[in-house]
Amino acid sequence: MISDSPAPMNSNESGSEVTEQVVAQTNVSAEDSFVAAESSANTADAATLAEMTKQMESLKAQVELLNTQNMRIGADFDNYRKRNAKEKEDLDAQVKRNTITELLPVVDNFERARAHIKPQGDGEMGIHKSYQSVYKQLVDCLKRLGVSPMRPEGQEFDPNLHEAVMREPTDEYPEGTVLEELVRGYYLGDRVLRHAMVKVAAPKEDAPSDEQIQSPNADS
Repeated sequence: MISDSPAPMNSNESGSEVTEQVVAQTNVSAEDSFVAAESSANTADAATLAEMTKQMESLKAQVELLNTQNMRIGADFDNYRKRNAKEKEDLDAQVKRNTITELLPVVDNFERARAHIKPQGDGEMGIHKSYQSVYKQLVDCLKRLGVSPMRPEGQEFDPNLHEAVMREPTDEYPEGTVLEELVRGYYLGDRVLRHAMVKVAAPKEDAPSDEQIQSPNADS
């Protein structure tokens, strides 16, 4: 008689199935753990990236600030250098002007001597030529320094260049015309070194008419 009860399970087959189930569960757990770990790693990477980005932005801002400060310091130093050079140039020019101004009276005296002294005889002429050669040497030196004389005769009076010390009535020249340079003026470059002292033309007084010069008793 054949029994309908199921055949008994082989122990090897039962153990294999259990092992496969365990392995399957282990694989699932491992996969879940890997996914979880990967997700955690991605979260950590995102946080790290955000932190690094924040640090980079901070460093970039610091670099820009340092560049701005460096440019400002460079501009300040350049302005200081230019200001210092300008002050030195102005000081040198002032010393030069003062020194040359002190020499101008010497030039004036040489010119007065040349105009007024009339040497008599060979001996006096030799002396005259000697000091006039010194005068020429001095004038040449002043020219090399940029000094040039004014030539105001015949020009219109200009208070920026001339100093009027005399007025002469005349009808030969328009009023305000420089008639004579009494003390020579000089330029240093394109600037006035010394104003010229000049005589200026003034209107000539009208001659009195016959009626004005008529005797008061003429009508009597």
